[in-house]
Amino acid sequence: MTRAGKALPDKRLPATHDSLAFGVPSSAPGTMYALVSSGGLAVPPREGRTVLFGRNRPEVHVCIGEDDRHISRHHGRLVHRDEQWWVGNVGRRPIRLPESRLLFTDEEPVPLTEGYTPLFIRGSGGREHLLELYVAGRDGQRRGAGRDEATTPPRTWRLTTTERLALTALGQRYLRHEAGAQPLSRREAAACLDRLRPGEGWTIKRVEHLLLGVRGRLSRAGVPGLTREEVGEPVGNALNDNLFRELMVSTTLVPPDLDWLHED
Repeated sequence: MTRAGKALPDKRLPATHDSLAFGVPSSAPGTMYALVSSGGLAVPPREGRTVLFGRNRPEVHVCIGEDDRHISRHHGRLVHRDEQWWVGNVGRRPIRLPESRLLFTDEEPVPLTEGYTPLFIRGSGGREHLLELYVAGRDGQRRGAGRDEATTPPRTWRLTTTERLALTALGQRYLRHEAGAQPLSRREAAACLDRLRPGEGWTIKRVEHLLLGVRGRLSRAGVPGLTREEVGEPVGNALNDNLFRELMVSTTLVPPDLDWLHED
């Protein structure tokens, strides 16, 4: 199949486009945005409209995993029917949806809800390729915005480059939208970072220091649930779980941050 005969997307998104986790501009209800690291597109709704994604750039609308032969040439499709967008898998490897749901080859397509949906496809060497999707709601903006209200963005917390790297390693299960996500242990995160960035002094103590620093800073700024006094005993992993949920909800950390963990 070639591009000939396929409806062209109305708007291309550049590689520099912000993560769709930050939301989208005011758009016609049902407009579907699709974004990968090399760019993407925005497609208005229309019955039967189809968007193909996979690694064969000349034959798909969104090219994902172009240099990874574990990704199929045509890996999946997004189709608009019955006033809704649906995602289907036609590739060899499953597509992972939020909450660790796997969509297998030729399985019944899954409807997309309004708002943000990240999809992951496992490639070579354990790498996971991210396809971000966003379906504009009936108000054309973020979910939760009133019809006549401007969208209020969440407060995003400032992190240093080193903090972002450490928190991405610790919170990678949250960024992958895994079911029942919990942070990696400090030992696991330090080992991950030392493998990716040898010689930079990644130790358990360094990861712990960065984690406690961010948690303390956000607590002092008014984020609840980040101290033992608030949570009570037994604390378990509640403090860090609360931290990562705040970092996700505030879009301080977004799924494209996982690129920090990719080996060169």
